[in-house]
Amino acid sequence: MKIFGIAGYSGSGKTTLIERVLPLLAARGLKVSVIKHTHHDFDIDRPGKDSWRAREAGAAAVLLASDHRTALLTEHRDTPPLLEDLLNKLPPCDLVLVEGYKREAIPKLEVHRAETAKPWLFPDDQNILAVASDVEPRQPIFRIDIDAISQLTDFIIDHALSRPTA
Repeated sequence: MKIFGIAGYSGSGKTTLIERVLPLLAARGLKVSVIKHTHHDFDIDRPGKDSWRAREAGAAAVLLASDHRTALLTEHRDTPPLLEDLLNKLPPCDLVLVEGYKREAIPKLEVHRAETAKPWLFPDDQNILAVASDVEPRQPIFRIDIDAISQLTDFIIDHALSRPTA
Protein backbone atom coordinates (compact mmCIF):
# COMPACT_ATOMS: atom_id res chain seq x y z
CA MET A 1 0.00 0.00 0.00
CA LYS A 2 1.10 3.56 -0.66
CA ILE A 3 1.17 6.17 2.08
CA PHE A 4 0.72 9.92 1.83
CA GLY A 5 0.48 12.38 4.71
CA ILE A 6 -1.76 15.39 5.13
CA ALA A 7 -0.12 17.56 7.79
CA GLY A 8 -0.94 20.85 9.41
CA TYR A 9 -2.04 22.46 12.62
CA SER A 10 -5.51 22.08 14.09
CA GLY A 11 -8.05 24.17 12.19
CA SER A 12 -6.03 24.28 8.98
CA GLY A 13 -8.51 22.17 7.01
CA LYS A 14 -6.83 18.76 6.87
CA THR A 15 -10.04 16.77 7.36
CA THR A 16 -11.97 18.96 4.92
CA LEU A 17 -9.28 18.50 2.27
CA ILE A 18 -9.34 14.72 2.74
CA GLU A 19 -13.14 14.72 2.59
CA ARG A 20 -13.01 16.62 -0.69
CA VAL A 21 -10.29 14.53 -2.41
CA LEU A 22 -11.66 11.10 -1.37
CA PRO A 23 -14.52 11.05 -3.92
CA LEU A 24 -12.11 11.99 -6.72
CA LEU A 25 -9.64 9.29 -5.68
CA ALA A 26 -12.47 6.73 -5.54
CA ALA A 27 -13.73 7.87 -8.95
CA ARG A 28 -10.29 6.96 -10.33
CA GLY A 29 -10.74 3.43 -9.03
CA LEU A 30 -8.52 3.74 -5.97
CA LYS A 31 -9.37 2.02 -2.72
CA VAL A 32 -8.32 4.53 -0.06
CA SER A 33 -8.05 4.21 3.71
CA VAL A 34 -7.51 7.03 6.19
CA ILE A 35 -5.59 7.05 9.45
CA LYS A 36 -6.42 10.09 11.57
CA HIS A 37 -4.33 11.01 14.58
CA THR A 38 -5.94 12.96 17.38
CA HIS A 39 -4.41 14.41 20.51
CA HIS A 40 -7.74 14.06 22.31
CA ASP A 41 -8.91 10.97 24.12
CA PHE A 42 -11.93 9.42 22.45
CA ASP A 43 -14.18 6.42 22.78
CA ILE A 44 -16.63 5.12 20.17
CA ASP A 45 -17.98 2.62 22.68
CA ARG A 46 -20.80 3.32 25.13
CA PRO A 47 -20.59 2.70 28.87
CA GLY A 48 -22.56 -0.36 29.89
CA LYS A 49 -22.51 -2.08 26.49
CA ASP A 50 -20.94 -5.56 26.31
CA SER A 51 -17.87 -4.39 24.40
CA TRP A 52 -17.28 -1.55 26.86
CA ARG A 53 -17.66 -3.94 29.78
CA ALA A 54 -15.09 -6.32 28.25
CA ARG A 55 -12.57 -3.48 27.85
CA GLU A 56 -13.21 -2.22 31.36
CA ALA A 57 -12.65 -5.75 32.65
CA GLY A 58 -9.18 -5.79 31.08
CA ALA A 59 -9.52 -7.00 27.48
CA ALA A 60 -6.57 -5.82 25.39
CA ALA A 61 -8.82 -5.52 22.35
CA VAL A 62 -12.46 -5.93 21.38
CA LEU A 63 -13.59 -6.40 17.80
CA LEU A 64 -17.13 -5.17 17.10
CA ALA A 65 -18.70 -6.64 13.98
CA SER A 66 -21.99 -6.14 12.18
CA ASP A 67 -23.15 -6.94 8.67
CA HIS A 68 -22.08 -3.41 7.63
CA ARG A 69 -18.79 -2.62 9.39
CA THR A 70 -16.24 -3.65 11.97
CA ALA A 71 -14.37 -1.68 14.59
CA LEU A 72 -11.32 -2.89 16.45
CA LEU A 73 -11.00 -1.20 19.83
CA THR A 74 -7.47 -1.64 21.11
CA GLU A 75 -6.39 -0.48 24.54
CA HIS A 76 -2.90 0.99 24.40
CA ARG A 77 -2.63 1.52 28.15
CA ASP A 78 -0.10 4.38 28.09
CA THR A 79 1.84 3.05 25.08
CA PRO A 80 0.88 5.10 22.01
CA PRO A 81 0.75 3.06 18.80
CA LEU A 82 3.37 3.53 16.12
CA LEU A 83 2.16 4.55 12.67
CA GLU A 84 3.76 1.41 11.22
CA ASP A 85 1.72 -0.79 13.58
CA LEU A 86 -1.49 1.01 12.61
CA LEU A 87 -0.75 0.59 8.90
CA ASN A 88 -0.32 -3.15 9.46
CA LYS A 89 -3.85 -3.35 10.89
CA LEU A 90 -5.51 -1.92 7.79
CA PRO A 91 -7.16 -4.14 5.19
CA PRO A 92 -5.55 -4.10 1.73
CA CYS A 93 -5.94 -0.84 -0.17
CA ASP A 94 -4.19 1.22 -2.83
CA LEU A 95 -3.51 4.32 -0.76
CA VAL A 96 -3.53 5.38 2.88
CA LEU A 97 -3.99 9.05 3.63
CA VAL A 98 -2.44 9.80 7.02
CA GLU A 99 -3.89 12.84 8.74
CA GLY A 100 -1.69 14.14 11.50
CA TYR A 101 1.50 12.31 12.40
CA LYS A 102 3.21 15.44 11.13
CA ARG A 103 6.60 14.35 12.48
CA GLU A 104 6.62 11.01 10.58
CA ALA A 105 9.11 10.58 7.74
CA ILE A 106 6.48 10.03 5.04
CA PRO A 107 5.75 12.14 1.95
CA LYS A 108 3.33 14.89 2.94
CA LEU A 109 1.26 17.79 1.81
CA GLU A 110 1.06 20.63 4.32
CA VAL A 111 -2.35 22.25 4.75
CA HIS A 112 -2.07 25.86 5.90
CA ARG A 113 -4.61 28.64 6.34
CA ALA A 114 -3.63 32.24 7.04
CA GLU A 115 -6.45 32.64 9.58
CA THR A 116 -4.90 30.10 11.97
CA ALA A 117 -1.83 32.34 12.37
CA LYS A 118 0.29 29.20 12.86
CA PRO A 119 3.83 28.86 11.52
CA TRP A 120 4.61 26.87 8.40
CA LEU A 121 5.79 23.29 8.91
CA PHE A 122 7.65 22.82 5.61
CA PRO A 123 10.83 24.73 6.40
CA ASP A 124 11.65 22.17 9.09
CA ASP A 125 10.33 19.04 7.34
CA GLN A 126 12.00 17.77 4.18
CA ASN A 127 9.14 15.27 3.71
CA ILE A 128 6.68 18.05 2.90
CA LEU A 129 6.57 18.10 -0.89
CA ALA A 130 4.10 20.98 -1.33
CA VAL A 131 1.60 23.13 0.52
CA ALA A 132 -2.14 23.49 0.08
CA SER A 133 -2.83 27.01 1.23
CA ASP A 134 -4.92 30.13 0.81
CA VAL A 135 -1.77 32.26 0.99
CA GLU A 136 1.61 32.20 -0.71
CA PRO A 137 4.45 31.15 1.63
CA ARG A 138 7.44 33.48 2.01
CA GLN A 139 9.93 30.70 1.35
CA PRO A 140 9.96 28.79 -1.95
CA ILE A 141 7.88 25.61 -2.12
CA PHE A 142 5.32 24.33 -4.59
CA ARG A 143 1.90 25.72 -3.61
CA ILE A 144 -1.55 24.57 -4.66
CA ASP A 145 -4.60 26.63 -3.79
CA ILE A 146 -6.43 24.94 -0.93
CA ASP A 147 -9.66 24.91 -2.99
CA ALA A 148 -8.09 23.45 -6.17
CA ILE A 149 -9.31 19.96 -5.29
CA SER A 150 -8.73 18.39 -8.71
CA GLN A 151 -5.13 19.66 -8.77
CA LEU A 152 -4.59 18.50 -5.17
CA THR A 153 -5.94 15.06 -6.08
CA ASP A 154 -3.59 14.86 -9.06
CA PHE A 155 -0.67 15.88 -6.84
CA ILE A 156 -1.47 13.21 -4.26
CA ILE A 157 -1.78 10.54 -6.96
CA ASP A 158 1.42 11.62 -8.71
CA HIS A 159 3.48 11.76 -5.51
CA ALA A 160 1.99 8.88 -3.53
CA LEU A 161 1.53 6.23 -6.18
CA SER A 162 4.90 6.80 -7.83
CA ARG A 163 6.79 6.02 -4.61
CA PRO A 164 7.89 2.58 -3.42
CA THR A 165 5.33 0.59 -1.46
CA ALA A 166 5.46 0.81 2.33
